[in-house]
Amino acid sequence: MKGDVPPWLRKILLAQGGGCGQAVVIAGEGFLARALTLERRGQTWSFVFKPILAVAGRAGFAAFGEKREGDGRTPSGVFPFEQAFGYAKAIDSAMPYCRIDEDDVWVNDPASPLYNTWAKKAMAEPFSFEEMRREDGLYRVGIIIGYNRHPVKKGLGSAIFVHPWRSRGAATSGCVAMAERDLRLILSWLHPEKLPVAILEGEAGTNEGHQMS
Repeated sequence: MKGDVPPWLRKILLAQGGGCGQAVVIAGEGFLARALTLERRGQTWSFVFKPILAVAGRAGFAAFGEKREGDGRTPSGVFPFEQAFGYAKAIDSAMPYCRIDEDDVWVNDPASPLYNTWAKKAMAEPFSFEEMRREDGLYRVGIIIGYNRHPVKKGLGSAIFVHPWRSRGAATSGCVAMAERDLRLILSWLHPEKLPVAILEGEAGTNEGHQMS
């Protein structure tokens, strides 16, 4: 691998096998983090962009397998990037994209059969859900991290996205957030044929469970 890829990260990347060609590593302590972008060419991994400032959940990163609904923590592990989303008709990205409508919600109620899925409001009621077309605009662009998705397990956490931050000092409820310009840069680089993954790490290199979840 080219560059100063630390041993803990080299081990995780090698464990993904030959299918994965892009990785975004979100690593930090507490809720303050950095995003590292890496791409594989042949058997060599190298950094793509300079480190990007990011934030995670207000309670930091959960240890692998310990994320729970409503705990304010970002899950640890390796997860696929699914689809991008936003308010615009289209964005500059090769990733699958879904435009958010007024009645789009994400179900965060473990009692619902639609838990941790994107749904229409009429389908989700009477269970608890999060509006996707938020008044604060935090979801004006973003991408779904495939945590607790296939299969979905009740109560282990929902709606883990990468989206624009309010500010460097503002933590999330469990998502990853960064400056919108940085997020759009990453989205313009990601490509579904390279099977991109998110590697989420609190206190970099200390968690176990680095195989694709």
